[in-house]
Amino acid sequence: QVQLVESGGGLVQAGASLRLSCAASGRTFSDYSMGWFRQAPGKEREFLSADSGSGRSTYYVDSVKGRFTVSRDNAKNTVYLKMNSLQPEDTAVYYCTAGEEEDIKNYDCERGDEYDNWGQGTQVTVAS
Repeated sequence: QVQLVESGGGLVQAGASLRLSCAASGRTFSDYSMGWFRQAPGKEREFLSADSGSGRSTYYVDSVKGRFTVSRDNAKNTVYLKMNSLQPEDTAVYYCTAGEEEDIKNYDCERGDEYDNWGQGTQVTVAS
């Protein structure tokens, strides 16, 4: 079992940047991949990004590619999501989640049901 705690959300103006953090505990952090999802009011949960346990492999949904960057510090058991050029449509609750596999190539990392452990979420609000 993995426990996850997100932080770093907040209210920003359009065009600003934020870096979300997700601190993990309960398993050796480098043994598993991590995913980031978001859910806006009235919308389905949306996959954003994933990275492998080693950090060497990353994957992004097309809509955030080039604006969002996932990274991790295995010494701190923390994964980050740096978000640039935020727009009002990025307003949502952002969640991190732990995969069962180390390598994101071994499963469909875009599917929420591939993940068992989720954080509580952090709210990001982008004002126009």
